[in-house]
Amino acid sequence: MLDPTDAATRLASESVPPAPAAPDDAAPRLREIPYNYTSFSDREIVLRLLGQEGWRLVEELRGERRTGRSARMLYEVLGDVWVVERNPYLQDDLLDSGKRRRLLIEALQHRLGEIDRRRGPEHLDRDQRVVRLLALAREAVDRFADFFERTAKLRRDARRLLGRHTRADNIRFDAFARVSHVTDATDWRVEYPAVVLSPDDEAEIPALVRACVELGLTIIPRGGGTGYTGGAVPLTPYSAVINTEKLERLGAVERAPLPGVAEPVPTIFSGAGVVTKRVAEAAEREGLVFAVDPTSADSSCIGGNVAVNAGGKKAVLWGTALDNL
Repeated sequence: MLDPTDAATRLASESVPPAPAAPDDAAPRLREIPYNYTSFSDREIVLRLLGQEGWRLVEELRGERRTGRSARMLYEVLGDVWVVERNPYLQDDLLDSGKRRRLLIEALQHRLGEIDRRRGPEHLDRDQRVVRLLALAREAVDRFADFFERTAKLRRDARRLLGRHTRADNIRFDAFARVSHVTDATDWRVEYPAVVLSPDDEAEIPALVRACVELGLTIIPRGGGTGYTGGAVPLTPYSAVINTEKLERLGAVERAPLPGVAEPVPTIFSGAGVVTKRVAEAAEREGLVFAVDPTSADSSCIGGNVAVNAGGKKAVLWGTALDNL
C-alpha cells in the first residue's frame, strides 16, 4: 500500500519544473559598465571613450580573463567617466568644487595604476595589448579632466561675448536648461548643448550668431521642441541652442501686394516663437484659413513650421509652410 505522504511528495516534485542551469561564468555579460542608466550599450560607451581600437582590445582580452579584477576596474573607470558625461547636474557640481574634481580624477588614475601593477609579463602578446588599452584609457581620463578646464573657460568667454548683446539671464549654462534642450520630440539624446540662449528680441540674434561663431559653437535654432526630424538635437557638446520662444510678436491680418501676384493677398507678420494655433485663430477671425496645421499646432512654433516645411491635412488644399511663406 502506498504511503499518501510519499505520493503527494512525488506528485509535487513532478509538477515543479527543473531548476535552471547555473549561468556559464565564461559567457560575457551584455552590460558590465556600472552606473550606466542610459540606452547606450557597453560597446557604444567603449567606442565613444576609447575608440574602435579600444573596443577591439576589450573584445580580444575578454576571452583571456583570469580573475576578471582588472576588467572590473577598467569598467569602473569608464562608468565613472560616463555617468558624469551624461549628467549635467554632476558636471556642475564638479565644476563648482575643485576638490571633489581632483579626488575623482585621482581615483580614476589610481584604478588604472592598479591594473598596470597587476600585469604579468608571462604572456608578452597579451601584456602588450593590456599596455595599449591602458594608454587609451589614460587618454580618456586626461580628456575627461581637460573637459572641466575647457568648459570653465568656454563659459567665461561666452558670458563676456554674448553678454554684450543680450541680458545675462538669457545666457544659460545650468543643468536644467541643458537637459531641457538635449532633444526634441524624437527623444534622441546625443550630446548636451554647451549653452542655451533665449533672446528677448529678433534684433539680438545677428550679434549672438556672430559671437557663437567666434566661440566655435555649432548653432541650433529651436522653438517648441515638438519636431520629429531631429533638427533641434545637438550632435556636439560644443553647441549653442538659440531658443526663439520669446519672439512671439504677432501682427494683424493685412492685405499686401506681393511680387508676381496681381491682387493684394492676406498676410500676417509672425515672430519665430509664435505658437501655430495663434496664427490659425487670427486667420479664422478674418474669415480665412491658415494652411499649416500640424498635430502639434497647440505647442509648435512658426519658426519650426518654416524650418521643416510643416503641412497637415489642410496642406492638401492650400500647400505647406513654404508654399504660404
